[in-house]
Amino acid sequence: MHEFQGVRVDPEVRGVWLQGEPVTLSRKEFDLLLALISRAGQVVTREELMRDVWQTTFWTSSKTIDVHLGWLRRKLGDDSRHPHLITTVRGRGLRFETEAPVPAE
Repeated sequence: MHEFQGVRVDPEVRGVWLQGEPVTLSRKEFDLLLALISRAGQVVTREELMRDVWQTTFWTSSKTIDVHLGWLRRKLGDDSRHPHLITTVRGRGLRFETEAPVPAE
């Protein structure tokens, strides 16, 4: 079981909850979320995601991850312009944040 920022993922039952409410994800969306939340706080490279989620070592399309990430962010209420759950670390990969960012004053 993994839980950060109100998102709970149970790999045993392949279930996801947001603030206690169930969230329906596709198989790939679930696998992408699990790959990120299981390493929360760490940068996961796109190469690792392609290998772990899509079981491929070649780039079928650089947009594959972006498309699935967009759907996942929408279902989790994570604004793609100002994400607080899954952030992009430019040139490195993606990170599931363990805590919400502190708002700038």
